[in-house]
Amino acid sequence: MKSRPAILFALLGAVIMVLLTADMMTGSVSLSPGQIWDALCGRGDSATISIVRRIRLIKALVAIVSGAALSASGLQMQTLFRNPLAGPYVLGITSGASLGVAIFLLAVPAFGLQSAALSQMGIAGAAWIGSAAVLAVIAAVGRRIKDIMVILILGMMFSSGVGAVVQILQYLSHEDALKSFVMWTMGSLGDVTVSQMWLLIPAVAAGLVISVAVIKPLNLLLFGEQYAVTMGLDLRRSRAMIFLSTTLLAGTVTAFCGPIGFMGLAVPHVARAAFATSDHRVLMPATILTGIALMLACDIASKCLVLPINSVTAMLGIPIVIWIVLKNNSITRR
Repeated sequence: MKSRPAILFALLGAVIMVLLTADMMTGSVSLSPGQIWDALCGRGDSATISIVRRIRLIKALVAIVSGAALSASGLQMQTLFRNPLAGPYVLGITSGASLGVAIFLLAVPAFGLQSAALSQMGIAGAAWIGSAAVLAVIAAVGRRIKDIMVILILGMMFSSGVGAVVQILQYLSHEDALKSFVMWTMGSLGDVTVSQMWLLIPAVAAGLVISVAVIKPLNLLLFGEQYAVTMGLDLRRSRAMIFLSTTLLAGTVTAFCGPIGFMGLAVPHVARAAFATSDHRVLMPATILTGIALMLACDIASKCLVLPINSVTAMLGIPIVIWIVLKNNSITRR
């Protein structure tokens, strides 16, 4: 049994390499593994080198980063709230990002508030500011409220309220602006530029470092907050670190790629079932690697089916969510 995680980690690593290669091979122009390798080494015709280096490699890296970020943040939320249906967006991070983008794309043009500063901020900047604003609210609430379920309910209510504001902005906006906002909500892994990668990767890396640092608190929280406190856990500090990690991970990915649903909700359950453990020392890296593999697979499917990435992740995640609900219902009846 001790060799099971090692074998699964090795298999996941091999699967990721295969999917990464397949992802870079797939597109409007099919390429062979040899062509990809030559292009990465700077050999071959300039058109192939440009396609591989400037488009497909960047998109594959975004898929890897976003898959790892959403999966790790989803695992943290499920453990913190002790809820199998919790995801990285349960705190309203996506709603905050959506509000920021809605203000940038819908309210600013509608009310004639354009300025050079707002133009330079861009969609990603607007989304990140919205996510950061949500983090500030949640952090302030978390310091005063001890019951984690109250924070969960407040997060859901906050999301509903922000969603209502976004709907009002959609109703009042012009057609072109509304189309841009709807396209953003579909999610995309291909809109991230090379310069934006220098912001995306460090922010996600910082969030992943924090997620690794809170592995011990997450293991203690599996037995409930009261038990964790009796074992010496600083609950406020641990909550703050988990909230910060989730915002860096889910908020950054949402800012640059749009709201990508179901990955953070479904992947932790896949990893938990495959590795047959709840120990976050194994489960956290397993969830990150599984998220990378599944996001690469979803990116390949979105290219082949010519569908938005959000549609593909939903088709993957919905059956898993249904399985979770049915499984929990069967356990309750016993």
